[in-house]
Order: sequence, then C-alpha cells, then structure tokens
Amino acid sequence: MSLSPAFSRRTPDGDAMERAICDHCGHVAYENPKIVVGSVVLHEGRVLLCRRAIEPRRGFWTVPAGYMELNETPEDGARREAREEAMAQITLGPLLAVYSVPKLSQVQLIYMATLDRGIHAAGPESLETRLFSFDALPDGDIAFPTVHWMLADARRVIEGRATPPFANPAGF
Repeated sequence: MSLSPAFSRRTPDGDAMERAICDHCGHVAYENPKIVVGSVVLHEGRVLLCRRAIEPRRGFWTVPAGYMELNETPEDGARREAREEAMAQITLGPLLAVYSVPKLSQVQLIYMATLDRGIHAAGPESLETRLFSFDALPDGDIAFPTVHWMLADARRVIEGRATPPFANPAGF
C-alpha cells in the first residue's frame, strides 16, 4: 500500500527557513528562484525585439529570453531562447547584467549578442520580430521593467559610457 505524499511546513533541523517537508519520509521540498536567461541581440546598430504571443504581456515587446531548462548552461539557454522566440542564430558576447526580481523569485542573466546572418522571424512564442534603432524603441510597449533596464544598459555599453556587468538600477 502506497502513501500519498503529505507535506507540512516546518523548519528542518540545521536550517533557518520554514520549508515544505514530507510527513512520511522527511524529504524537504525546496522552493528556489527561477533563472531567466536571454540576450540583447544587435545587428547593424539595431536591436532585435520580439512581440510576445503569450501571457503575461501578450502583444508587448521584449528581448529573446526565458527560463533556463534543466541540464543547460546559461549561455546555451540564451542561445535556445533566441532560436525559439526569434528563429535566430546568435553569437553571445559578454554578460550584460544580472538582475534580481524578488517579487517574482527571478534572477535574470542577460548577455550581449550579435545576430548571425541577419536572419530572424517569429517563433511560436512571438507574434513578430523586428530590428529597432535605439532611438526608435517602442518604449510604451515594452513588456517588463527589466527589458527597459537591459536596453538602457546595452546602449551605454555600445556608446562606450559604461562597462558591464550591470545590476538593478538604484531603488529596485
């Protein structure tokens, strides 16, 4: 006869945090932040953006990014996200930023990248893809605050005004 798992919240011995612990076997079900990987992809002085086909923020623009998969490096994840969302082959450059979004339990690792051969198209999670100059970004239609941060940070790097990696702006 098998027992259905039943969990209660308590603090394991030697720990300081309350956790979900199996009442039958003592297994601790850790809940950890999600890691988002992506890139600011450049081509001929313009940046590649994807208009989201999925919630949250369907119809708004973002860089190719998403959650890491198991057994994947951050770099491989950033390249995979560019393929999935923008049908793009990219060459990764340096790490641009590490952003923290505690209210969503996210850590975001964002790279600089270049678009190989200039080819891009909407993948299954995108309505469309487009190259924008930094002076013509769809600022009012950007999906998430961190996308504003990464685009501003990338522009500062391109213009030689700063050196990565960056973190959250002051106050965030």
